Amino acid sequence: MDDAGPPPPPRDLDLAQLRGFVAVAEAGGVTRAARLLNRTQSAVSVQLHRLEAAVGRKLFRREGRSLSITPEGELLLQHARGLLRAGEDALAALGGERLAGAVRLGCMDDYAQRVIPALLAAFAAEAPEVAVEVTTGLTGPMLGELGRGFDLVLGMQPAGAGKGRVLRRDRPVWAAGPRFDAKAPGPLALALYPEGCLFRRWSLEALDRAGRKWRIAYLSPSLGAVEAAVAAGLAVSVFKAATLPAGLKRLGIREGFPPLPPVEIALHSAPRRLAPAAARLADFLARGLAPVSPN
Repeated sequence: MDDAGPPPPPRDLDLAQLRGFVAVAEAGGVTRAARLLNRTQSAVSVQLHRLEAAVGRKLFRREGRSLSITPEGELLLQHARGLLRAGEDALAALGGERLAGAVRLGCMDDYAQRVIPALLAAFAAEAPEVAVEVTTGLTGPMLGELGRGFDLVLGMQPAGAGKGRVLRRDRPVWAAGPRFDAKAPGPLALALYPEGCLFRRWSLEALDRAGRKWRIAYLSPSLGAVEAAVAAGLAVSVFKAATLPAGLKRLGIREGFPPLPPVEIALHSAPRRLAPAAARLADFLARGLAPVSPN
């Protein structure tokens, strides 16, 4: 006779708690997550504590006034997004609804040229009734328009900024055309974006600290124009390692170029609950932009 007693009841994951958990992870804190969910901060905190008790793991660690997600939290986050998406799909199927609407996406130039088009083509096949409107350029100003001019913004930020949904990490690299002489006399010729570009500020500050003279020989808001100037040997510029144009050569300490800090590629959402079409595109981009290690 087995006297071990009845088996323990199965553990279930509460979708409301998972929604609060995902909001906290993406917002970087309970206060902003509460605003996104239109709930009180204490209510979201209670949901988070109950979810941690249910899974038996610590999902966040507190660092001063901010929260950082734990490895266990990162693992649950992947599953939580899938469960919430499945729930939305089930409700839509029962209601006979199809995913539709317009999504306004802001995107930095290099990703808009080399990475995003193929992803958007695949998304269009999956959700043909969703109209994605893409605006490219410097994403700093776009972030201030989230919720008004944009639903989503895919941009670059310093590593560890703790903003948005970090999709991958990268590092900036100096690069020049094959005919460029990095040791030529005189100030270093640069091809750069206008004010507001993070790489512009970092590169000029790094050269100043290194005591190297420079001049801006080519200034343009167009990535294509900057790349063309560099490829022609007119100037040096800074690019992301993962999207470095073919045919350009990297320059480093050996050639007298100071190292630059690492960056993150993050997806930022409007400060309100996203419409189903925008939420689906956000998840689709997150899956498509799986982390890569820059060379």
